[in-house]
Amino acid sequence: MMLEVQRVRVNEEMVLCVVAACALMPLAIAGCKKADTAPEVVVSVEAAKPETGSISEQITGDAILAPVAQAALAPKISAPVKKFYVQRGAHVKAGELLVTLEAGDLAGAALDSKGTYTAAEATYQQTTKAQVPEDTQKAELDLAQAKANLDLNRSIVDGRKKLFQEGAIPGRDLDTAQAALVQAQAVYDTTNKHLQSVQSVSRAAATQSAEGQLSSAKGRYEGAVAMLGYASLRSPINGVVTDRPLFAGETAQAGTPVVTVMDTSSLIAKVHLSQASTQRMKIGDKAEVTVPGMDEPVDGAVSLISPATDPGSTTVEVWVQLKNPDGKLRVGAAVHLSIVGRTVPDALQVPTEALVAGKDSNGLAVMVMGSDGAAHRKPVQIGIRLTDKVQVLSGISATDMVIDSGAYGIDDGTKVKIDARDADAKPAVGEKE
Repeated sequence: MMLEVQRVRVNEEMVLCVVAACALMPLAIAGCKKADTAPEVVVSVEAAKPETGSISEQITGDAILAPVAQAALAPKISAPVKKFYVQRGAHVKAGELLVTLEAGDLAGAALDSKGTYTAAEATYQQTTKAQVPEDTQKAELDLAQAKANLDLNRSIVDGRKKLFQEGAIPGRDLDTAQAALVQAQAVYDTTNKHLQSVQSVSRAAATQSAEGQLSSAKGRYEGAVAMLGYASLRSPINGVVTDRPLFAGETAQAGTPVVTVMDTSSLIAKVHLSQASTQRMKIGDKAEVTVPGMDEPVDGAVSLISPATDPGSTTVEVWVQLKNPDGKLRVGAAVHLSIVGRTVPDALQVPTEALVAGKDSNGLAVMVMGSDGAAHRKPVQIGIRLTDKVQVLSGISATDMVIDSGAYGIDDGTKVKIDARDADAKPAVGEKE
């Protein structure tokens, strides 16, 4: 009897367990189904259609500012500094006296040379205007006298010949007259040659000698004056005194600058760029110069493109000239250049941050919002690339919705939701337009 009661109780317990298991089974099944149907993850991004407009290439580089013109005044003589007329930072004009050196000995040498030159000039005047004419005049008078004597002796000989023929005089008298005629002829010939020599040779030789002495004296005098002039240094340009290493009384060495003047009204930023970049550049291209300590960049323009490459780096030196009327820019400052290169008028553009790595890290791509509400990776070819935007040559069209914020790290096919930022933004899947 007891065994039957225990069996009944066991059966009741088994039934209760089965009932309880059956009651819990729907809940377990429901829990599994709920886990299998978890909500799909949607990533919030920003997207917009590509813009179409002008884009210009920016060629950048670091440069050092240099003056347009510079003059380092160095004396040609070694002498103590007598006086400085300017201080560092002074504005000077072309031709203005800046420094004088001690030059008492040079002044004495110049005065002595001047006296020699004056004496040589007087000798030249005397030779050309008095001595040579007098010698010529005397030779002409001697020739005239010899001719008169020759004519007289000829008439005497003619007269004595007639008398001799008539027997009025002996032959000895005729011979004497003929001998006197020969002597008169010889004197005439000599004086005639002397006159010709004076006119053609002596005058030219005397004149050349006097001219040579005068030129020599003049050269020594001008050399002495030039040496004296080296003691006074004047600025060859308009500018600002940037260096003055000596003080009055110190000795200035020949060839060593004592004053440096720079024209800082305009400065030049010299930069070395690649040959490929400079091939598309031209004189006058616009540029911006970023200067440390200045909030806004300074406008400039390309003023020189070197016709030859640097033999060491094979780069091309380019000068960008910028105005500096207020003197805020300083020579020697390190600056950053941005030169406007080629320009594409109607270029398809996307933000630079929209670029991602292509499939298998080959090339570049962008993430495009598809009609299925998912992001899809599209390979693209790019052209001009700036810091904030990039030109797209191929791969997308102007109607594509390009994800530009949040594209990094999104896998192809990820569901996305667009945070609309403009009127052209496409609404998220399931939202009304």
